[in-house]
Amino acid sequence: MSETIIKAFVYTSLDEIVGPKPFLWFPLDLDEAIRMGVSIKSITMLTTDQGVIPKSLVIMPFPSYNLKGIVKYIESPDDSLRGGIALSSITLLFDEADDLIFYKYMNYLDSAFSESAQKLIDLETKSAERVEIFAEMDGLRKRITIILDDLRKKEKSDSEKVAFPEDGVKQELVGYNFKVVVCGDPNVGKTSTILRFTDNAFMRTYIPTLGVSVSEKNIKLEEEYVNLILWDIAGQSKFEIMRRHFYQGAEAVILIFDLTNRKSFESVYNWYKDIKKNLDIHKTKLIGFILGNKEDLIGERKVSSEEAKKIAQQFTLEYIETSALTGKNVEESFYKLAETLVKSRNS
Repeated sequence: MSETIIKAFVYTSLDEIVGPKPFLWFPLDLDEAIRMGVSIKSITMLTTDQGVIPKSLVIMPFPSYNLKGIVKYIESPDDSLRGGIALSSITLLFDEADDLIFYKYMNYLDSAFSESAQKLIDLETKSAERVEIFAEMDGLRKRITIILDDLRKKEKSDSEKVAFPEDGVKQELVGYNFKVVVCGDPNVGKTSTILRFTDNAFMRTYIPTLGVSVSEKNIKLEEEYVNLILWDIAGQSKFEIMRRHFYQGAEAVILIFDLTNRKSFESVYNWYKDIKKNLDIHKTKLIGFILGNKEDLIGERKVSSEEAKKIAQQFTLEYIETSALTGKNVEESFYKLAETLVKSRNS
C-alpha cells in the first residue's frame, strides 16, 4: 500500500512578520521540529534563487530527519500584503529510500498537486475554515496514494512481461548471474543510472539501516540470458564500515562520478582503492567501468574526457560518459559489462 510511502505533509504559509510557519500538517502528531524544519527550509530555499518561484514540483532533502519532500509552491493574490501576493507551499514527506519513485513519476503527480494548489487558492481567497483546507490537503494525500498504487501495479506487470517475455524465459534458463557493485560519492547519479537501466522504482530491495539498494535485470545476449544483480552502495561516510561487506562476491564494479563535480572525480581513486582492498577476488584485473555521469550538463563540466580516460587506464577499467537524465550510453554500458563478464566467466 503506497500510503506507507507518504510519511507526512506540511502546508506552510509565509507570514510577513514571523516568517515561514506550518499552518496545517498530517499526521496531527507530527513532531514540531519536523514541522518547523520543513516549513523554514521549503520557503527560505527561495531566497537562494533570487526569489524565483518554481512552477514545477521540487524535490528537497531533509537529511536531519532521514526524509525527502516533494514541494509545490503556491502564489495567491492578497491585497493586504506587499506585492499583493501570498506565498505558501505544500510539502509531502517520504523516506529518503523512496526518492526513486518520486523522481521517476513526478510528471504523473504534477496535475494532482496543481489541482490542489488551485483549490487551496480558492479556499484561502474566500477565507475558508481551517477544517476545509485540511480536508483538501488530506484529499491530495489520498489522490497521490491512489496514483502511486496504480503505478506500482503497472510497474510490477511490466516488469514481469520484460523478465518473462513471449518465449517464456524461466529462471532456470538464465545462464549467468553476476553481482555488480555500483559505487561513488553521494549525488553523482548512481541510483538514477540504475533506475534508467532497470526502469524499476518500486521493484527493488532497500535496506535503510545498511545503506544498500539491490535491483535486478534479466537481459539477453545472443542466445544467453544474463541476470545482473546491481548493488547500489551508499556513499555516505556513516555506512563506510558496513559497505565493505557488500563488496564480497561481486564480479564487477561500476564507479560513477559527476562530470560537474570535480571532488567526486577525485574520489574515484579512493573508491577503487577501497574496493580492491576489500573485494575477495582472485583475478589480477578488476572488471568494470568508470562512468562520468551528467554528460548532458555541457556548460557546467569540470572534468575533461582526457583526465577521466587517464585514470581509467591506470585502473585498467573502461571509461564511458553517460547521462542518467537523457539515458545516453546507460543501457549500452550495462550490456557491454554483461558481455565482458560472460567472456571472463568462459575464459
